[in-house]
Amino acid sequence: MELFNGKYSTQRTLSSDHSSISDDYNNKFLNHDEFRQYGTKMIHYVADYLENIEKRKVFPDIHPGYLTKLIPNEAPNESESWEEIMNDVENLIMPGVTHWQHPHFHAYFPCGCSYSSICADILADGISSIGFTWVSNPACTELEVIMIDWMAKIIGLPEHFLFGENSGGVIQGSCSESTLVALLAARNKAIKQYQSAHPNTTTYEALSKLVGYYSDQAHSSVERAGLIGMLQLKPIKSNKNYEMNITILKQTIQDDVTNGLIPFFCCATLGTTGTCAFDKLKDIGPICDEYNMWLHVDAAYAGSSFICPEYRYLMDGIEFATSFAFNPHKWLLINFDCSLVWYREVNWVKYSFHVDPPYLKHKHQQTTIDFRHMHIPLGRRFRSLKLWFTLRRYGVKQLQAYIHNVSENYLINIEL
Repeated sequence: MELFNGKYSTQRTLSSDHSSISDDYNNKFLNHDEFRQYGTKMIHYVADYLENIEKRKVFPDIHPGYLTKLIPNEAPNESESWEEIMNDVENLIMPGVTHWQHPHFHAYFPCGCSYSSICADILADGISSIGFTWVSNPACTELEVIMIDWMAKIIGLPEHFLFGENSGGVIQGSCSESTLVALLAARNKAIKQYQSAHPNTTTYEALSKLVGYYSDQAHSSVERAGLIGMLQLKPIKSNKNYEMNITILKQTIQDDVTNGLIPFFCCATLGTTGTCAFDKLKDIGPICDEYNMWLHVDAAYAGSSFICPEYRYLMDGIEFATSFAFNPHKWLLINFDCSLVWYREVNWVKYSFHVDPPYLKHKHQQTTIDFRHMHIPLGRRFRSLKLWFTLRRYGVKQLQAYIHNVSENYLINIEL
């Protein structure tokens, strides 16, 4: 494919030479037939591991630094056999693994896993591309667009989050990334709007006036995003139900405005990490509208449940959201990492992250989506494949049944 209308032919030649060298080395140390052989063995190993995982201890009986005593201080100079490596996997690595898929693992949040998702990741790793622009992998880009729209419809998001002239989404590695991107986009939007009204104000003067808000029950990534963005974010005390206290939010905003600050961002959480509390979007949303604030909704954990219509009352008021993120890799049988975020004003995101060096330009960029403008890193994995595989293999009804089953088992367990 012509990336630059015939230019940079030397780059393509070098790339081709690199591929042939890579193939020679692959064939020397693990050729195609050996890959089929050992790949099959690895699939059996993983299947046996998951099938018999309850026989293992959930948390390993080891002490910090155990592995440094068992693995050499330096890498081997010569190649080692596959059998030697797998022997060390079982005897050195697995004894130090915390088994998140174990039925008795009750720490943190769930981490999704299914054979469909694993198989899709094998394919993605085999294709081994980096889909930062449409031309870098057209299928990667276009399937991601389709999957993001599929998921928006499946969980009942408003139509204004579907891909359009100023809307759409992207697959991130985590909701932590999504929060950071939303915060930085909100920051740049607020600065531009303030400078339009006050032309003599510098960017740094405007930045110093910005203030945002989040519940004291919100994920730690919100506070971290504020640190990275050099922004003042204020935790709002929660009420007795561990929801963001609306009265305190209103009063804090009013006090800040009186003191010459500019409210620009609010992060609401649907399913907090500590108690699975749900902030009231229908109460927070109008406040954000009144002060022209960006409302980001972090539904990292609970968002998957919205695949079931009967749970969608918990996101009542979602129409006020400027951005919404959740992690299919928690409840929807998708292996980590796979986090989806939607933007009602995606052009502010693209504006915030737009850089256009010659080596990233291509002749289709005016008519295609380049996801490199919508997140922090340039490189990105073919994550949409595992969404596509899993949604097709299970279907919406079976995923809904899975959520129902998990919820019912939880209720049974807390009653015991």
